[in-house]
Amino acid sequence: MIKILNIGMNHETAPVELRECLATDPNNMHKALTAMRELPFVEEALFISTCNRVETLCITDDLQRARNAITAIMADLGDVPEAAFQAGIYTHEEMDAVRHIFRVAASLDSMVVGEPQILGQIKDAYAEATRERMSGVVLNRLMHRAFHVAKRVRTDTGISEAAVSISYAAVELAKKIFHELQGKKALLIGAGEMAELAAKHLIRQGVDDIAVVNRTFERAFELAGAFGGHPVGFDEIEAQLAKVDIVLASTASSGHVITYEMVKGVARKRRN
Repeated sequence: MIKILNIGMNHETAPVELRECLATDPNNMHKALTAMRELPFVEEALFISTCNRVETLCITDDLQRARNAITAIMADLGDVPEAAFQAGIYTHEEMDAVRHIFRVAASLDSMVVGEPQILGQIKDAYAEATRERMSGVVLNRLMHRAFHVAKRVRTDTGISEAAVSISYAAVELAKKIFHELQGKKALLIGAGEMAELAAKHLIRQGVDDIAVVNRTFERAFELAGAFGGHPVGFDEIEAQLAKVDIVLASTASSGHVITYEMVKGVARKRRN
């Protein structure tokens, strides 16, 4: 008899260092689905991988074997020992799994409740599962129902009226500090999805001077060009700190990007 199984980790159960091990490689979704296709006891599956959550929703006829195998796959994708990985894992079965994916799609399980990005990410995961022929009768019906529930939650409640992303919340905090952002200068460290959203919010608030730093200069050039900003090299962060009013950092770096000594030197130049 087939069962629904959800297994994964999110911002509440696992530290960012562990989540990032699985979320940084854009090919992990494809790799996970390819590996699960080889499991004879997994009939359907999708794999969600974002900076705040990594999880699998699958249809299986053997819950225990599926749980063990998928945990091993995720540990392998992140190059993390299973023992270190297990502490951050959660599992949901049957109706609990259905309830969980409904909550995730409706952004009730997000770090910022009401943010719209997760629904798009789940739709991408479902589309990839469909392309990989890993979605069948059960997942098709379940995911379309999840999308319907998410739409109803957004339409019938005020969930989207508050801050709808971490980037939005960061820009709102800057507004509280400066009251208005017209004419302010901003530095974005990182050029991923969070940085792109932050750039959009900053421009809407009147910021017209945005510098973008990224370890890959080509990506910094690309993002800066999209918003009329200018890319700068990673070694220029300290010089930029002396010039800008707002710094927003969102990177996958395993070390410190802005150090105490760096800020100490800049604070002296800026007279604190």
